[in-house]
Amino acid sequence: MDILNTVKSALGGGDKQGDLLSSVMGLIGGQGGLNNLISQFGAKGLGDVVGSWVGTGKNLPVSPDQLKGVLGDDTVKNIASKLGMDSNAVTSQLSNLLPDVVDKLTPDGKVPEGDLMSKGMDLLGGLFGKK
Repeated sequence: MDILNTVKSALGGGDKQGDLLSSVMGLIGGQGGLNNLISQFGAKGLGDVVGSWVGTGKNLPVSPDQLKGVLGDDTVKNIASKLGMDSNAVTSQLSNLLPDVVDKLTPDGKVPEGDLMSKGMDLLGGLFGKK
């Protein structure tokens, strides 16, 4: 079972939750991967926020507006269109999901080396109480 199906099953939220997670993994696994996403947050003045997700302490929140500022209108609109959702609903849900996903993908307080997607299934299992 691949990472998306595992987390989709753990979420129990149906296709929309699984599709949203797929979009998150696309952001993380896309060009430049997690390091690129971290750089995007830093460039928008939110390095401390994303750093808290990577670190081992408490995750700082990100607002939907901050997230939209980091990802850009086009990315948010593309995700919303793909999911058949409103852009505001997408950023609201992503602002809750993304910190936890990044946190679980960086359990030792640093970005793991190698293929993040293959490591993600085991790491994300703990996010949803499954091992």
